Amino acid sequence: MTQNNGKHTAINPEGKTTLTIVVILFFVINLPLFLIHSICGWWSYAALAVTLLFVCFFLNFFRNPVRHFPSDDREKVVVCPADGTIVTIEEVDETDYFNDRRLMVSIFMSVWSVHANWFPVNGTVTKVEHQDGNFHAAFKPKASTENERSLVVIKTPDGKEIMLRQIAGAMARRVVTYCKPGDEAQIDTHMGFIKFGSRVDVYLPVDSLVCVKVNQKVTADISILAKLS
Repeated sequence: MTQNNGKHTAINPEGKTTLTIVVILFFVINLPLFLIHSICGWWSYAALAVTLLFVCFFLNFFRNPVRHFPSDDREKVVVCPADGTIVTIEEVDETDYFNDRRLMVSIFMSVWSVHANWFPVNGTVTKVEHQDGNFHAAFKPKASTENERSLVVIKTPDGKEIMLRQIAGAMARRVVTYCKPGDEAQIDTHMGFIKFGSRVDVYLPVDSLVCVKVNQKVTADISILAKLS
């Protein structure tokens, strides 16, 4: 199942439980302090400020902005599936699915990034697989093959296949993939979500034209990652 099909909400549904707990804790901590404000004094204001910042952090993390790719020409375009920073562009031997050489582009998502993931191309989802693993820092190269991750393969209308890995990081302990084999993939549609710092690897045909560079900041569903031949 893909997201974006219903009514849009300002907060991603993946954050509902976490935010409910955070808000409850906010009131559990602050209400007693204000009831005994004459005893606590300025400590009650300090607690309010700290816990309010805590709530704002989670509201920011689970924000769910409306995104629309700003072009109607989408036939051979690969759009960035995640917010973050390009950390790797290299040709690699991909052994989980293709068993051949692929061009890998990796996007590192910090805790300040929007953590929803979008489909990078139009096409059909042909494979979805979750793989258990470790929780190394997501920016490390070994995270691609050793961390907990989900694999998604999409075939474009002209027969090109690209693969994405949603990779859990040192803090991210939950990778969510909405789609299943046979689903239609569409640019502007959510593919999944990763909680806290994490990474997305995109595997392209080696003859693809990469449109980003290492250390470049990119925006999901807006920035062009590559163009297929």
